[in-house]
Amino acid sequence: MPSFELYRYLPSTAAAVIFVLLFLLTKSFQFYQFFRTRTCYFIPFLVGGFLERIGDIGRVIANQQTPNYTLAPYVVQALLLLVAPSLFAVSINMELGRIILLIDGGKYSPIKRKWLTKLFVMGDVLSFVLPSGGEYKVIRAVAPSLKNIARIGVISSMTSNGFVMGERVIVVELFVPVALFGLFIVVALVLHYRVHLFPTRQSRSSASPSKRHLYAIYAPSLLIMFRSIFRVVEYIEGNDRYILRHGVFLYLFDGVFMLGVMVLFNIIHPSEVKALLRGGKV
Repeated sequence: MPSFELYRYLPSTAAAVIFVLLFLLTKSFQFYQFFRTRTCYFIPFLVGGFLERIGDIGRVIANQQTPNYTLAPYVVQALLLLVAPSLFAVSINMELGRIILLIDGGKYSPIKRKWLTKLFVMGDVLSFVLPSGGEYKVIRAVAPSLKNIARIGVISSMTSNGFVMGERVIVVELFVPVALFGLFIVVALVLHYRVHLFPTRQSRSSASPSKRHLYAIYAPSLLIMFRSIFRVVEYIEGNDRYILRHGVFLYLFDGVFMLGVMVLFNIIHPSEVKALLRGGKV
């Protein structure tokens, strides 16, 4: 069995710093939007963006340690980047429930609104917790004692057995967000189609932003789902295969996609839906 290495590619300081700065810009603007509008159900989204930024900082630190990597930066970037999108999903799912309420579209939703948010938020919590457990198995495999983190280059084949088991657990668990987002997109599309065929009085209103916000849900949902599929393929391939030997894939399918999700919600912020539900102006 091939030995396990923390990094099969050279972590790029320049790329990591660029993403830290870009995430910092969009996150700073989102904090401004949050404090201005008090859109509380978007707090999980803010936390997810914070975890993404900390994960990229872990990559910066790892590059400074080349070739004598320590485990801590690896754990930070591997774990936080893996689970952060699940927090994005929590806020996105809650927004769909509010859009349904805004357009009085409960009768058109394939899943009743009172169950819709609960179902998807519970699924998102599982998506957050389950990969964390699999990643913990990986960490335990490569570091028998997290209290005494030594410099690690290549792990023995015996330890690799435990690592492979942890990877397999993560693969199974990563199918949860893929399935959830697939179902979520189907629910949103069916709702959108039915409202288009039989519009409600609220959805016909020229002041209603429901269509714009539905499209703002589709794009991030697809990005997160494609990102999850990429991570599944990454873990199926294993530590010594093509994807993990080329860091550009992680930056493209994880970094760029998740940055796109955050920028989209900078542009079309859910505070508009919140304000209209309360009968106010944005």
